[in-house]
Amino acid sequence: MKQYDVVKRGIDVLVGGLALIISAPVQAAIAVLIRRELGSPVLFRQPRPGKDGEVFELAKFRTMHAPDPDRGLVTDEQRMTRLGSLLRSTSLDELPTLWSVVKGDMSLVGPRPLLVQYLDRYTPEQARRHEVRPGVTGLAQVSGRNAISWSEKFAKDVEYVDRRSLRLDVWIAWRTISQVVRRDGISADGEATMHEFIGEGRG
Repeated sequence: MKQYDVVKRGIDVLVGGLALIISAPVQAAIAVLIRRELGSPVLFRQPRPGKDGEVFELAKFRTMHAPDPDRGLVTDEQRMTRLGSLLRSTSLDELPTLWSVVKGDMSLVGPRPLLVQYLDRYTPEQARRHEVRPGVTGLAQVSGRNAISWSEKFAKDVEYVDRRSLRLDVWIAWRTISQVVRRDGISADGEATMHEFIGEGRG
């Protein structure tokens, strides 16, 4: 697997770089639309844990209004804009993460980078998801995305760590494209995205 990790990094740089160049006009158009609807900043930036739990800054296109209780904007569902919903359902909000792939903070395929505060909530087995670089897409995403439970999601993440290969990555990439076209598993039941992970046996 270590040999494949070297090959995988080369693929990330090559494919991620090409995707970044090809998507540049689309990203520019999205940035203009977000600026008109939400103002600045256009990007949502947040620290996320990467390989070995090392924290990096993740950037995605903004899809929500800032929290504003006076305007009734509290939950994710209330804050989500119409444009944001479209970007989420088509995964176009993820395009800026290609920069993280090229830089080496992320991979095209791997466990999704979650919140820093989740780090001390994982079981030792769940924490193994950080043995590889986090991905733009992953095995958990093509196995139900946000429609599956946290325990199922983490089991798929660890399964990917143990099974990662070029063949599996190609299969995940193909399944991702198919899923995005069908817009499957965008949200958990009753949620605009996914409810907070509390910890084993707590949520």
